[in-house]
Amino acid sequence: MVVGGCGRTGLPLAVALAGAGTRTAIYDVSAPAVAAVSAGRMPFAEPGAAVVLERVIAAGQLVASADPRIVGSAEHVVLALPAEDYTWSSGPHAMASALGDCARYLRDGQILIVRSSVSPGTVAQLEKLVADQGLDIDVAFCPARQAQGHALAELGAIPQIVSSRSTRGLDRAGRLMSTLTSALVPMSPEEAELAKLFASAWRYISFAVANQMYMMATDRGLDFERIRRGLVLDYPRAAALPPAGFAGGPWLVKDMLRLAVATRNFPLGRAAVGVNESLPEYLVGRLDKEYDLRSLTVGILGMAFKGGSDDIRCSLSYRLRQLLADRARGVVCTDPVATADPGLLPLPEVLDRADLLVIGAPHAEYRGLVTRKPVADIWNLLGRGVLA
Repeated sequence: MVVGGCGRTGLPLAVALAGAGTRTAIYDVSAPAVAAVSAGRMPFAEPGAAVVLERVIAAGQLVASADPRIVGSAEHVVLALPAEDYTWSSGPHAMASALGDCARYLRDGQILIVRSSVSPGTVAQLEKLVADQGLDIDVAFCPARQAQGHALAELGAIPQIVSSRSTRGLDRAGRLMSTLTSALVPMSPEEAELAKLFASAWRYISFAVANQMYMMATDRGLDFERIRRGLVLDYPRAAALPPAGFAGGPWLVKDMLRLAVATRNFPLGRAAVGVNESLPEYLVGRLDKEYDLRSLTVGILGMAFKGGSDDIRCSLSYRLRQLLADRARGVVCTDPVATADPGLLPLPEVLDRADLLVIGAPHAEYRGLVTRKPVADIWNLLGRGVLA
């Protein structure tokens, strides 16, 4: 049973488990999403998932329901709740509150496996909550590690962290995750909680390093990506330096905040948030020096939080749009895959109406873009360097 199983964390897991032969059920409060999954349709883009979903639905290996009573029928209950379903500060019963109506249907003999990112101490809180209810339920934490848009492929390719306070809980969680991969990494719950947050922090801080260097190079009229590629070429010590670009998404910043609140001493993390979140302001400020924005209509190409994704949650392209709306004559936006924003326009219309273009998300569809209009390309997707 995957609670929140129609989401971007839960659904790939449910499809993978069902595809591996496990009889799997989904509980989700979104009736439209449940209807789509029940009909064998993916509610969002996930390469390779649609074919497997259709097959496991047809075979009866996977069922979805909006009825919370279905939770009582499962042996394993996996919590794959969206980031916005619970506070990043995680109060004493934050996860329990997020469970909502299905919490009453938990029963003896089940194992409760947390899949979402949580603040340190959450597993211990759930253990106490279960004990206070007098339930004989194991509690485990097996954090999601796969990248969005590659979840189904990576579930079987990346070692899975499994953790539980008890030997029985660790064994049960391990047996479930071993249906996907034989590479398991056992940890204590506290170790696993930090491991998940450390992974997000490392990625986010590395993005901040690249973005700070991008600003330094751009201020000198130099192409950061050209410098970066030369630096990392056959030089393993610098290989981890990523390209510059907007660092958004529903998990990275929230995980950084969870870690900052838990440790109360994370200046590096707070500095990284400051750098990454200020990149749209930096870009608009540079454009304002180069062009008379008040007389121009600006087109933003790509509103998802990263290239190849249809997810617009916590995308810095929207911060960019807000800033440009205050300075430019007009702003028009497009995205080849995002469908959640009804205000997005087709690419040809944006190219026709805009005087200046900004690539907000590095979708592959933009690599062959042909235009005579200036393009601000922080990702250097077009290979022009600098800002335009």
